[in-house]
Amino acid sequence: MKNIFLKKILLGSITLMGVGATLSSCEKYLEVEPVSSFGPDYVFGSVTNAESAVLGAYACLGGDQGYGIRLSMYYPYDSDEIMGQEGAADNERRDIAHYNTQPSNTQLANPFNQLWRGVERANICIYNIPRMTQYTSGTASEKAALRKLHGEALTLRAQYYFELIRNWGDLPEQFLPSSMEADLFKKQTDRDTLYNKLLADLADASTMVPWRSQSGTSNERISQGAVRGLRARIALFRGGYSLRRVTSAYGGNMARPADYKTYYQIAKAECEAIMQATTEHNLNPSYRAVFKDNICQFKEEPNGEVIWEVGMAGGSSGTGDSKLGYYNGPRYTGTASQGNSALTIIPTYFYAFDSTDLRRDVSCAQYNVTGTLTLAGRIMSDMVDGKFRRDWTPVVTSGAQYFGINWPMIRYSDVLLMFAEADNEINQNPSPAAIAAFEKVRLRGYGGNASLIGTTPTSYGPFFTALMNERMLELGGEGLRKFDLIRWNKLGERIDWVKAELAKMVANQAPYNNYPRSMYFLPNQPMAGGMVWANSFYNPSPATAPAGYSTIAWFSGTGVANKILASFGRSFEANKKELFPFPQAAIDVNPKLDQNEY
Repeated sequence: MKNIFLKKILLGSITLMGVGATLSSCEKYLEVEPVSSFGPDYVFGSVTNAESAVLGAYACLGGDQGYGIRLSMYYPYDSDEIMGQEGAADNERRDIAHYNTQPSNTQLANPFNQLWRGVERANICIYNIPRMTQYTSGTASEKAALRKLHGEALTLRAQYYFELIRNWGDLPEQFLPSSMEADLFKKQTDRDTLYNKLLADLADASTMVPWRSQSGTSNERISQGAVRGLRARIALFRGGYSLRRVTSAYGGNMARPADYKTYYQIAKAECEAIMQATTEHNLNPSYRAVFKDNICQFKEEPNGEVIWEVGMAGGSSGTGDSKLGYYNGPRYTGTASQGNSALTIIPTYFYAFDSTDLRRDVSCAQYNVTGTLTLAGRIMSDMVDGKFRRDWTPVVTSGAQYFGINWPMIRYSDVLLMFAEADNEINQNPSPAAIAAFEKVRLRGYGGNASLIGTTPTSYGPFFTALMNERMLELGGEGLRKFDLIRWNKLGERIDWVKAELAKMVANQAPYNNYPRSMYFLPNQPMAGGMVWANSFYNPSPATAPAGYSTIAWFSGTGVANKILASFGRSFEANKKELFPFPQAAIDVNPKLDQNEY
């Protein structure tokens, strides 16, 4: 089903481009550009063609400029779980990760334009589909199909706008096709107004798009669960903190609206609706299976835990595929040409996991794959994220950078934790339902062993602290953490905390002086068998390797200092770096667009 869906996306992209308006290059920001002979009467003359148009709107999610790498692996870091590529300033991905992003950064314009292209394609569908004769006068099946497509387009537009807002803040408001706009060069609209529109659209979409069991499509297509999950997420951002413009009522500071609980109520209600649909979405009993046996095996997760994921076209190109498992994850054959391992696990994140938490060795990979396709240990300061691994995919090629690994947009565990967070915030303490949702996620992380999960706090502050930590443990490496910290106004605090803890590691201070200096692994283990360690990551003994085991210098203060502490969050400034500057090309062509502080 995946390959069929992706072929349809490519065809839909070609079809939709012909309607007459796309966002083109950064030199032609928001310019109307007719690019083929297809017109709206043809594209929106049948249900089949309308579906192709909507699939064309999906196409802007993937590829190098979408969630194939930049939106998934450049923009969400540095955070307190993962650091972007270390090294000197480059006016590219390193500067983005370490909060030194300039308007001239070469990694800004293309993703910015692709997101706007997605908005435009969705706008074309949203405008034209309800005007089709079949929308109101067709057969029952035609009307249902078109309403579903309409709802999908509304949801896609919301996702594209949401990604733009959480990275750039206030934006021009455009909810019509560019061909219908008298002025394409608009000033910014306050993000609260934009969010309100997206929330209203998603409320409508939830009445149009069926649940996954009723749609007959894969989770690469939007279902009602995806609509509601995205609405919950956007509501939490609408009610959360964000960096406001200097000219706003908030005076250029991190601020949240006074009526923020209104939006937490929306989030709670949407999560409840998903949680009540128990036959549609639930947790996979195995955390590891979600990633190893399903996402990395190109299979749809059977329990509906992965509510929505971006479909990638395996082995194709930077247009519609992903570099998940190539840019990040364990290095394959031990060489950079077989994997960059560009995202580094922060050691404090690794040690935030209890030794019995099964999620640790899914989220954190402590090995490389050698040239003989066996496993060899990596040192602590060289650990990489582990949810998207080349050695977990069914076909491992020698030179390809694109493996077709999908990017999960919304998982059911996120829904449970959003519900618990919203409930706690609304009531100023967690209800039994919030505690149950929190513990359901945590219990799965410990393999179902209730004796290991500890006691859940029952008062507001301690529960919120526990929930912040649980979101980190559960959702690490999925592009959410930095943005969570921003909406909680905790990003600067957590960056400072990580730096202080890393300094303790470098100085060999408690508690880090009690961790092992060396780790011992069984060499020549095949990829399928996994790493075999002789000692614990949490205990300094034994001092020497058992017979037959190889040694790595696991804990190195010098490695932490040189690779991580020297780069991590090095240019972050609170109330200034929570947003990106606009690409300079966008500012140049739109004189009404005010540059963000940077």
